[in-house]
Amino acid sequence: MVEHGLRYAEIRMVDGRNIMELSDSEIINVKEQLDRRGLSVSAVASPVFKCALDPLRPVAVGDTFGHKEESVSAHFEKLKRAMEIAKMLDTRMIRIFSFWRESDPAPVGKKIIQHLRRAADLAEAENMLLLLENEPSCNGGTAPETAYFVNRVNSSALRVVWDPGNEQFAGRAAYPDGYEQVKNIVAHVHLKDVRPGSNGLPECVPIGSGVVAYREQLARILEDGYPGLFIIEPHYIPQGGTAREGAALCLNGLRTLLQSDGFTISR
Repeated sequence: MVEHGLRYAEIRMVDGRNIMELSDSEIINVKEQLDRRGLSVSAVASPVFKCALDPLRPVAVGDTFGHKEESVSAHFEKLKRAMEIAKMLDTRMIRIFSFWRESDPAPVGKKIIQHLRRAADLAEAENMLLLLENEPSCNGGTAPETAYFVNRVNSSALRVVWDPGNEQFAGRAAYPDGYEQVKNIVAHVHLKDVRPGSNGLPECVPIGSGVVAYREQLARILEDGYPGLFIIEPHYIPQGGTAREGAALCLNGLRTLLQSDGFTISR
């Protein structure tokens, strides 16, 4: 990250372990390593609320990044721990989700809103900002669904982390359609790119070589006065290569796109 001139790290996994599993002393060590390199923490990329609302109902599942399935009550304890970790890492932003996707999310919408409102109240009391991500494997899988939950909770402690790549994964146009739904409640942005694979399913590719309309999206979000960070979350590994190489290719693709269009993003 230092080699590439980046200034922020979003902490999700450390040495193959989920950030939520680290002890206080391990978190302090992470902070010391970041400080030594001049890096700040953008957010805690927690798995909070990547769980089933009811373990007796069949639900979709997605990436857990090393974290086991647990109950909703356990995830509220996890949220409290995430806030402790955020304070130790000198950030107030925590990424959360909207529970594993039900076969029909509509009937459980009220319950999801109740849980998210409780979470937002806890966050507000600790001066934390929760970021609800549009994640296809969760009930807030698309921009309209994510915006619905955030708007219904109606708390300054709950906003959207907008992921255009996830919107394309869900089979929807990230820009302008998706962005129009969340533009007034975005507090954080994840960047990844996708395109249809040989099997017809979406696959991650370097930024700028996929179907996400990043030129138009970035121009518009800056025009709208977005003051936050852009975080590369590539999930791309080149054939025969490494995740580090994939991340570098995604960063280079983004920079090429920005330079060709005269953008001046320094983050």
